[in-house]
Amino acid sequence: MEKVAFTGHRELGEDFSFEKLKNEIKNTIEKGATTFLNGGAMGFDLYAGEVVLSLKEEFPFLKLIICIPCANQDKYFSDNDKERYAKLLKEADEQIMVSDHYFRGCMQKRDRFMVDGADALITYCKKETGGTAYTVG
Repeated sequence: MEKVAFTGHRELGEDFSFEKLKNEIKNTIEKGATTFLNGGAMGFDLYAGEVVLSLKEEFPFLKLIICIPCANQDKYFSDNDKERYAKLLKEADEQIMVSDHYFRGCMQKRDRFMVDGADALITYCKKETGGTAYTVG
């Protein structure tokens, strides 16, 4: 396993654990993961990207690739999430723009791009509908 993608909900439940996510990412690194594909969405994606960046000191070989579904993805983000997203983009090793403009389905196209390019998937999926359920299914 070399490449790992993330998918999860924008709104995180009380059961979400930053430490559990960090431990899961470390487990994949121990199994050979070196590259992480991240969609840069609010919620789970932002946390997952921040964890990967925080682990680069311990594991300098890690690569974070932000797979952007369309230009202006952060248009409806809160000010705080816009700052976090900008930091992820700045500190990522690579950015891939999957579509140059928004269209219905561009988020799913981004998700499919990440899944198709990954050997494993780390998810936070609590619902049977929505983008995360689509990606996991």
